[in-house]
Amino acid sequence: MSDLELELEQTRLDIIECLRQVFDPEIPVNIYDMGLIYNIDVQGEDRKVHIDMTLTTPNCPAAQELPAQVQLAASQVPGVSTVAVDIVWDPPWDPTKMSEEAQFQLGFI
Repeated sequence: MSDLELELEQTRLDIIECLRQVFDPEIPVNIYDMGLIYNIDVQGEDRKVHIDMTLTTPNCPAAQELPAQVQLAASQVPGVSTVAVDIVWDPPWDPTKMSEEAQFQLGFI
């Protein structure tokens, strides 16, 4: 890997740590471990970030605030210039997308 690729991967990992501080107000598990983040793409020396995420349901009461919180959290990572967040519905979210820790915390295992 080149130095830039290593730096971009570190930025992606830093974003993940920030996203672990974002919670759906109705669920006591962070949105990353809930499996709501499908993709984090960091491009270029100016660290342009694109995040694909979903919600637990299309009628999620936090549908407006969660993407804004994701954008804010990712933009806090040093070096990130822009953050775009898209809500995607394919594939649909289900409990199997959660981390094992989240499944345990919510009583699924």
